Amino acid sequence: MFFNRLPRFRGEREGGNMEWEGGSMVNREATVEPEGPAVAWGWFLGWLAVGACAGAGLAALLSVGVVLLLLAAVAAGFLLWQSPRNSSVGLLAGLAVPLFYLAYLNRSGPGTVCRTVADGQTCTDEYAPVPFLAAAVILFCAGFLIFLVLRRGSRGTGTG
Repeated sequence: MFFNRLPRFRGEREGGNMEWEGGSMVNREATVEPEGPAVAWGWFLGWLAVGACAGAGLAALLSVGVVLLLLAAVAAGFLLWQSPRNSSVGLLAGLAVPLFYLAYLNRSGPGTVCRTVADGQTCTDEYAPVPFLAAAVILFCAGFLIFLVLRRGSRGTGTG
């Protein structure tokens, strides 16, 4: 599978060294650390947090959005460098978090909604929450399902 980050080896050489397809690894031992399900889910949740931060940054672009997008970009760079590639679909699920929040904020809409406050009454215009909720559910479920399918495929080949 193209998500596999491990190099392809031709076979063992004497002294425990392995030979790459494109050359040899001189004086290095090939070790593979087992990646359990908790580790894979941890990387997925890291990507989910990056997606939530990026989505919130886009939603709040005129205020603190630039800072959130910068933070998401730095975290994504780290995760691209360290995490397995199939866990990056957590970004898709993370984009659903701000949409769930927008659906919650507009839960009384659509239309003008008035609330009683200490000094009288305040009214706001709210959108229909259903489109936000539907998009959030689709993104959230798609991210989880794609991750599970990729994870099942990588377990079937013995790489994760």
